[in-house]
Amino acid sequence: MSLIQTISDVNNTFLSRRELTCNFTGLAGKLKKLEAIDMINKEFSLGSKIIIPIRLKNHSGKSITTGTFFVYEDETLAKKHVDPTIFARLEKSKAKKAEAEKASEEAIETKSEEPDAEKPAEEVIETKSEEPDAEKPAEEKSE
Repeated sequence: MSLIQTISDVNNTFLSRRELTCNFTGLAGKLKKLEAIDMINKEFSLGSKIIIPIRLKNHSGKSITTGTFFVYEDETLAKKHVDPTIFARLEKSKAKKAEAEKASEEAIETKSEEPDAEKPAEEVIETKSEEPDAEKPAEEKSE
């Protein structure tokens, strides 16, 4: 049994789009729009088509999320038909995802550089331990 159950799949020729309504089982409260787009793309093999998540609704008392998606062949046609705020929100979430990936890559790079940073700290400790030894003989001579 797959996570996606198709409720309706309508080909709207008047608006030149495909309208999908699906249930995502076991993902209530955990599903994000970009993840839903990826899952729909893999399930229906849509490839380079434009998938727009219109609505994700969680059902109270159930672990089901119902999603409504519009699939367009052309992005310019999609921008004419769909509210621009939906595109702005999608771009914003894509930018956040890209920033998170960039930050994780930088964290991996800094982890690989950290052992080099620890070596000078060890050298500093060794030099400090040598300095008190040099002072002790001077104190012994003064006594």
